[in-house]
Amino acid sequence: MALLVYIAMVAAALASAASGELTADFYSETCPQALPTIKLIVGAAILKEPRMGASLVRLHFHDCIVNGCDASVLLDDTADMIGEKTAKPNNNSLRGYEVIDTIKYAVNTVCFGNVVSCADILAVAARDSIVALGGSWYDVLLGRRDARTASIDDANNVIPTPFMDLPALQASFQTLGLSLHDLVVLSGGHTLGYSRCVLFRSRLYNETGTLDPEYAAALDERCPPAGDDDALSALDDTPTTVDTDYYQGLMRGRALLHSDQELYRGDGGESDALVKHYAENPDKFWEDFGAAMVKLGKMSPLTGDQGEVRENCRVVNQE
Repeated sequence: MALLVYIAMVAAALASAASGELTADFYSETCPQALPTIKLIVGAAILKEPRMGASLVRLHFHDCIVNGCDASVLLDDTADMIGEKTAKPNNNSLRGYEVIDTIKYAVNTVCFGNVVSCADILAVAARDSIVALGGSWYDVLLGRRDARTASIDDANNVIPTPFMDLPALQASFQTLGLSLHDLVVLSGGHTLGYSRCVLFRSRLYNETGTLDPEYAAALDERCPPAGDDDALSALDDTPTTVDTDYYQGLMRGRALLHSDQELYRGDGGESDALVKHYAENPDKFWEDFGAAMVKLGKMSPLTGDQGEVRENCRVVNQE
């Protein structure tokens, strides 16, 4: 009888996979230890290096906006394919690949096989990073499969840059089916993390009209007019805590990146109103950020018999 019940549960899980549905309980029968294992390893990685939380969130974002959430961002280059890792927005910038490798190996072990996709690992690791650093829990929908290819050109063409003005940012998000509201909420992910001098030098020395003088003086010590391109500065005053300090900073001219300050231009527009709303309502930010991450995670996933579940997140499975 127990065997029949188990077979029925596995069949139900497989039926869900075949139907192409994303569900929060996708692995509840096929590998109930998958999500606790991911949470454990993410927590350990962040305890060792709190900055890693931001890196894992960013990996998921950069994966999803290039042809959907399919773990293409994790693929190493091959003789036949130049992938996304060396695209301009990612090269010497994205990190956390080794943490994903560790998670994949551990999950394959507790699942007694290759069950959990790399794309789902990215989605869960992002959520667990947000929660570990003070954000609110949200259910991650699961059941994605992994791409068999990646494209440096697609990454270069699609990923927004920190030099974009608001209209360009809106246009970039609109091509992905995301609204201005989504843009402002997802940009709140910059409540975590750091950026390199080379990405904010132009703002520091050319945008004094929108830059708080005290903040500019502090940045000047870390980011000279030339050299030290890789010197890091925090995206807000609390770079390892999920809070609304990011939005408060935009309203005070303390955005590190040009693209972030563009969300609050001081012209009373819709974007200004959204920034002010989240600066003053932390609970609403946490709620809406979780919903936006779920929406992001549903962008063009491979499901059913599309793609594959990679054994190693860095390479496609061998035939």
